[in-house]
Amino acid sequence: MNKILRVDVSKMETRTEPVPEDYQLLGGRGLTSRIVLDEVEPTCHPLGEQNKLVVAPGLLGGTRCPNAGRFSFGAKSPLTGGIKESNAGSSCAHKLASLGYKAIIVEGRPDEDEDFHLLYLSDDGAELQPAEEFAGMGAYELNDRLRKKYGDQIYVSCIGPAGEMRMSAAGVSNNDPEGGPGRFAGRGGLGAVMGAKKLKAIVMDTRKVFESPIKNREAFQKAAKKFAGILTSNKISGEALTNYGTDVLMNILNEAGGLPTQNFRRGRFEGAPRISGEALAQIAMERGGVGTPVHNCHPGCVIRCSNIYPDKDGNALCSPIEYETAWALGANCLIDDLDTIGLLNRMCNDYGLDTIETGGALGVAMEAGVIKFGDGKGAIHLLEEVGRGTPLGRIIGNGADSVGKAYGITRVATVKGQHLPAYDPRAVKGIGVTYAMTTMGADHTAGYSVASNILKSGGFVDPLKPEGQVDLSAKLQIAAAAIDTLGLCIFTSFALSDNPEGFPTVVDMMNNMYGLSWTAEDILELGREALRVEKEFNRRAGFTPAHDRLPEFFRTEPLPPHNTVFDVPVEEMDRMNEQFNMLQ
Repeated sequence: MNKILRVDVSKMETRTEPVPEDYQLLGGRGLTSRIVLDEVEPTCHPLGEQNKLVVAPGLLGGTRCPNAGRFSFGAKSPLTGGIKESNAGSSCAHKLASLGYKAIIVEGRPDEDEDFHLLYLSDDGAELQPAEEFAGMGAYELNDRLRKKYGDQIYVSCIGPAGEMRMSAAGVSNNDPEGGPGRFAGRGGLGAVMGAKKLKAIVMDTRKVFESPIKNREAFQKAAKKFAGILTSNKISGEALTNYGTDVLMNILNEAGGLPTQNFRRGRFEGAPRISGEALAQIAMERGGVGTPVHNCHPGCVIRCSNIYPDKDGNALCSPIEYETAWALGANCLIDDLDTIGLLNRMCNDYGLDTIETGGALGVAMEAGVIKFGDGKGAIHLLEEVGRGTPLGRIIGNGADSVGKAYGITRVATVKGQHLPAYDPRAVKGIGVTYAMTTMGADHTAGYSVASNILKSGGFVDPLKPEGQVDLSAKLQIAAAAIDTLGLCIFTSFALSDNPEGFPTVVDMMNNMYGLSWTAEDILELGREALRVEKEFNRRAGFTPAHDRLPEFFRTEPLPPHNTVFDVPVEEMDRMNEQFNMLQ
């Protein structure tokens, strides 16, 4: 990864630049956030000319390191108004790294009457090509058409109609190994930023996959093989997730009383078993064909927690139904039918919408009485409105806060404008701290305390008590930012925390790839630095500790069945920044 590709969509020009010294040992989230801080005016309009969209593979991208196929999209978020990084697992990560791109920086803004373009990357270089023939297309048709034009070996990052219409819930879709859309960098509205740049797709046309340079290849491969064994021998990453996908968490969180139900009214949903990972696996096996949960999002993934959900005829309906999706479009809305959830998921994939934000918006619309809770057909109708870009559709497509403001609803579960994921902070208090304190808006992957609070991975902190939650979240936020910088899947963290040889093996791979003599502390410093950079951007954008708060009803309204509130002291939460050694 020896070059940066700068794409100026105002001038319709591309050029490559050498990687600055300060960026040499950054990748993924660490690099996107640093470039955003260095080059984007924090007070700019997220959809304006001054914002930039940055795409970067992780430091271990383009190698045979297991589960290193995630890459990051970064920008100022139109949803939160702060810095944003959203990542996805896809062969696109390995392709970019193998083509030598440390990062792509998309800057400028075309005139409103300018047609859409696509960025075409190949072994011969990069160029912007006209894409007016693809404007308005959903992701499924777009990918089919692009493969017919460029060949079935390409990989694509693209936006759907929601991104073109600059809706704040729009994400960026990326291919899985079968070529289908659905591997989303979903959160924060970065698809809208891509749409504002009039960039419909990034097409990667190369056979290269694992061709990043490695200083000591033999030692690297030995460490990579060892890491694969560490991941597959872990009970969570090697058994539960492989057998049932991420939706294995549905029954677990329901039993723990932390499954947000009916727009966060209670912590258990009687329909949870019908939309669980176990139910999904059973349906997939009964229908046959492509639907088993054993599926990877990119080559090199050994956890294989993805799935291709089949319709009643055994044909692929969507990929994947993740736990967060099954919750947001299911329990959150009192919908307990996987076929309905699968169809809603497919519509989100096609329109280019984040399923968490969209499910949250549907839940608030149900709260407002637009449709009733549990009305699957009504939910489908509302998503059709989004696809058509009607006034109601635009309200839904701009996220949960948008719906709440339009209908005067106060029960809206957002932090910094972004909807909470599938863990109620009153029953899983560590994740509540993460939701409030992360730079990203409510985001479970930013510091996944569920591992220790519920799954008892890496130790145990009682999820119903406030004690220890701030320290837990802080440590996990540092680790998560480091993992995102390396380009590793967040689910590697179970093995990293449970196996004493896990983290040292990752250090070995980094040292052998780059010719370093790093320790585990150097890897963690990547995470601290990313957090310092992100906090500084948000500070310059006008964020204060008052933004690091959960909606007030979480502190005042007890959650059944445990009848607990979120009671972690705000003073303790505000001291978290000291652990990151903040810039300010």
